[in-house]
Amino acid sequence: MALCGAARAEELRDALAEVGTPGEPEDLRPPETGLVMTRGRIGGDGRPFNLGEATVTRAAVRLASGETGFAYHLGRDRAKARLAATLDALWQRPELRAPVEAALAPVAARRTAEREAEARRIAATRVNFFTMARGED
Repeated sequence: MALCGAARAEELRDALAEVGTPGEPEDLRPPETGLVMTRGRIGGDGRPFNLGEATVTRAAVRLASGETGFAYHLGRDRAKARLAATLDALWQRPELRAPVEAALAPVAARRTAEREAEARRIAATRVNFFTMARGED
């Protein structure tokens, strides 16, 4: 689910094409867009407060074989939500779990590379305040 949420719509389309769909999934809940309230905490562990609203799109599908897939993601891309829900449903079939994970491997690799690049960018600006001599003579 995390990979589907982090994937781009074209990456999900490619993954679904690689795995293949056994028939057209039935929409249990057609893709719909709404708002959710995001919450924060003062200092990370203090009192909670309402940070603001975020746009979220969700979808739910059922395969002909009975598996049900769900997807929620930030943004308004309804096609992406339906693709992610379809992949979630396919992943629930034991014989398709490994192919779905293999099809989503490029997404995982891209996300890892992005996190590593972000870590390098942050590390380049890090300042270590270490005092060699205190001068308390």
